[in-house]
Amino acid sequence: MMISDGLGPASVSFARTYYQFVNNKPYDYQLPLDTIHVGQSRTRSSSTLVTDSAAGATAFSCNQKTYNGAVGVGPDKSPCGTVLESAKHVQGMLTGLVATSRITHATPASFSAHVVDRDNENLIAIQQIGENPLGRSIDLMFGGGYCHFLPKSENGGCRSDSRHLLNEAQTKHQWKTVLYNQSREDFDKLPTDETVLPVISLFSSDHMPYEIDRDPKMEPSLSEMSKKALDILYNATENKEKGFFLMIEGSRIDMAAHSNDAATHVHEILEYQNTIELVKKYVEEHPDTIMISTSDHETGGLSLARQISKKYPEYLWYPDVLTKVKSSTDNLAKMIKSQKALTQEYITNTILKDRLGINDTTQGEMKELLKTTTTTKHITQYLADMVSIRAQLGWATHGHSGVDVNLYAYGQGAEYLIGSHENVQVGEFITKALDLNLTEITTKLNHKNPSFHLTDLTDKGKLEYNEDLEHYHYLPSHLKHVNL
Repeated sequence: MMISDGLGPASVSFARTYYQFVNNKPYDYQLPLDTIHVGQSRTRSSSTLVTDSAAGATAFSCNQKTYNGAVGVGPDKSPCGTVLESAKHVQGMLTGLVATSRITHATPASFSAHVVDRDNENLIAIQQIGENPLGRSIDLMFGGGYCHFLPKSENGGCRSDSRHLLNEAQTKHQWKTVLYNQSREDFDKLPTDETVLPVISLFSSDHMPYEIDRDPKMEPSLSEMSKKALDILYNATENKEKGFFLMIEGSRIDMAAHSNDAATHVHEILEYQNTIELVKKYVEEHPDTIMISTSDHETGGLSLARQISKKYPEYLWYPDVLTKVKSSTDNLAKMIKSQKALTQEYITNTILKDRLGINDTTQGEMKELLKTTTTTKHITQYLADMVSIRAQLGWATHGHSGVDVNLYAYGQGAEYLIGSHENVQVGEFITKALDLNLTEITTKLNHKNPSFHLTDLTDKGKLEYNEDLEHYHYLPSHLKHVNL
């Protein structure tokens, strides 16, 4: 299964149009997702008409609507068996997670852990290595986020309990290969067969870099991680009766949209499209495979036009504005905040001209950017809006919206997903296609009224390990527009 976190229908059109413009393609040129579009997924959670990623992913993994913030638990806060866990423990398949977020983040966590509060990533990490009623359920984890696996005494660690979970993974839970903060070369050298399994490879303490910021010499892309994962899992199951279940998430599509950072958003989408093309080819070579791609929700309320004055608007937007952008506004905001003596020259030349391609800064914009008391988040969003205004792209929110999202499928049984479906029906299709038994897994998880998933996480506890991480919470108070 593939999940394009935060990718709504407008963003699909946005990326297609941008790609056609940049690559001089005709208006009817299709990107990989366009060729396998079968329907829509309806995204509401059990607690609100606008879901968060945790409830959205749990709908896919557990076939249940649940409340915003829930990871692998139902509305009553009891653990629910996931399709990944059933694939592993009922069908004996190999399983994997690939994400560009922290691997403990809401979407990958909802397939592999059970907590009542998505922010409890320290507990999610404990469960992911195998400390839960089922034991180890994952054979492969690629992504970011080793912070929650390491004690604060280790570089990049943020656990206050002094546990080194990556050491425990090897000594207590039989993980064979564990890499973190490794070089790109170390990842490339990983064998692509079962000798490497089970394997953990985590590239960053927090989320992996945005595609627009990524140094290919340092870290792989989503498509490169996915190819390595497919090669390993295929070679490990080629001569066996049972296959594998792999969840791939384009995690940071969503995060760029939270910032309303159009250029970063489009680069994340296009890399996800590259990954779709890769998996499509795999399915064509292995026709007994099914690939499903959808989103947990839409983020940002993107519109491909913007009213910039009281006059009746022109019907247009300007893709060429985005071609000049060389960095995420999140990265640029950090550069600004790192300056001991911020100058207008630095803002004008280094940030605006060199990195954003903006040469017509207004006095009001410069005044705002020279303020020394503003937060990194505010600068991130302000720079993003400067680009969007010039491209005439509109955004309705820095949070999520409740629109239906596109549903894509390719391979064996894809025709059964044609039409409009509730998000839980996507998980139900996977359950049926793989002959899974989620009830059996749920029963095991809830044996003798367990409390492994109920650890309370106080606001102070969250700050202990989240204050320096890029994090988007499900609480409404954290999703309000910066000017409200």
